[in-house]
Amino acid sequence: MNILIVGGGGREHAIAWKVAQSTVVKKIYVAPGNAGTQDEPKTENIAIDASDINQLLNFALNKQIDLTIIGPEVPLVAGIVDIFTEHDLLCFGPNAKAAQLEGSKAFTKDFLARHAIPTAAYAQFTAHQQETAIDYVKNYFLSHINSPVVIKADGLAAGKGVVITSNESEAIEVIKSMFSGQFGQASKQIVIEEFISGEEASFIVLIDGKHVLPLATSQDHKARDNGDKGPNTGGMGAYSPAPVVTDLLFEKIMNTIITPTIAGLNKDKISYKGFLYVGVMIDQRGTPKVLEFNCRLGDPETQPLLFRLKSDLVELCLATLEERLDQVEAIWSDQVALGVVLASKGYPDSYPKNDIIFGLENCTNNDAVKVFHAGTKSHNGHVLSNGGRVLCCTALGNTAQEAQTLAYQTVAKIHWEHAYYRTDIGYRAITRKTDE
Repeated sequence: MNILIVGGGGREHAIAWKVAQSTVVKKIYVAPGNAGTQDEPKTENIAIDASDINQLLNFALNKQIDLTIIGPEVPLVAGIVDIFTEHDLLCFGPNAKAAQLEGSKAFTKDFLARHAIPTAAYAQFTAHQQETAIDYVKNYFLSHINSPVVIKADGLAAGKGVVITSNESEAIEVIKSMFSGQFGQASKQIVIEEFISGEEASFIVLIDGKHVLPLATSQDHKARDNGDKGPNTGGMGAYSPAPVVTDLLFEKIMNTIITPTIAGLNKDKISYKGFLYVGVMIDQRGTPKVLEFNCRLGDPETQPLLFRLKSDLVELCLATLEERLDQVEAIWSDQVALGVVLASKGYPDSYPKNDIIFGLENCTNNDAVKVFHAGTKSHNGHVLSNGGRVLCCTALGNTAQEAQTLAYQTVAKIHWEHAYYRTDIGYRAITRKTDE
């Protein structure tokens, strides 16, 4: 098979690495890819942007691509699956209608409310309702003493459109900023919702329209700094499995969130095929509530997840598209996988690019350790930084502590002028294991 992978981040490098292991795969193209994807077996980078659907379509037709796997959310929301399907091309991911679950937070909140799926209380406002939105947060803080409020840009904002505000003046400032175009079209509408305290986990499943196949549990670290402090990012590291998701909680998430979601999609006549990522908050009573839906694999959760996956990823994708997920299973390593993101200093705000990255040649990629590239590019024989999140050092260990140690041993071999990373990735899993 000839495979096209759309995207150029750490998630796409991990997908390319895993797809290359499939015995049915002959050639892999990654558009646009990065400095890491081009070094994987059978793999070639193609200089086409992930959002350029027409060029991607022409390439897939010309190269007789047998399966296209979409990594990021932007082309999914833009309808790449619909367009490829119209041209009889197999394309893995939800169609545009289904991808609204990520493309519009207002759509998702209404969906959750309509189908009685547990989530935070909310209200939504357009730019014409700015004063009404301000009145709403004023009343919120009167009735929720010492409780933050969450303000979300409705559309896609590269993981930066969610702001937790702790007081009235801060909330009003965020509302005005969003409505004045902070996130462009994405913040023409906003969702304001109650703050749920607890512990967050990533619950990712495959859906083929009829059946569901849960993947291994995982947990990421969205905050930039140690101790989960600082601004939210796309994720500074992740690990799998997530000890917070006990067997009992797993069943509760399946029964109260996943099953009703699939039933709701079918009731609303939305055909969903692909990965569904559910950001779940587990409150103090152990009740899981939906924070968000993503219509693709998470990043950086993909790196540790695929590092643990023993099954053929291509076969799982084909089973999804052919509506036979009930006939396959996903087999996972019993070990713990943990990934540490190395970012450019300044991320998630402005950050420098084009720093030469040193030490990659000292990192041995093997069954226990793998350096996945994200924001990198090759130039004159060097690997340069080319994004906010640059690398993800991922390791397998018998325990979370062992995986963490191995990952940070690899991190220590890599450096560039503006490198930044957290030093406590996995602390929740390690602490929980110690407590038990």
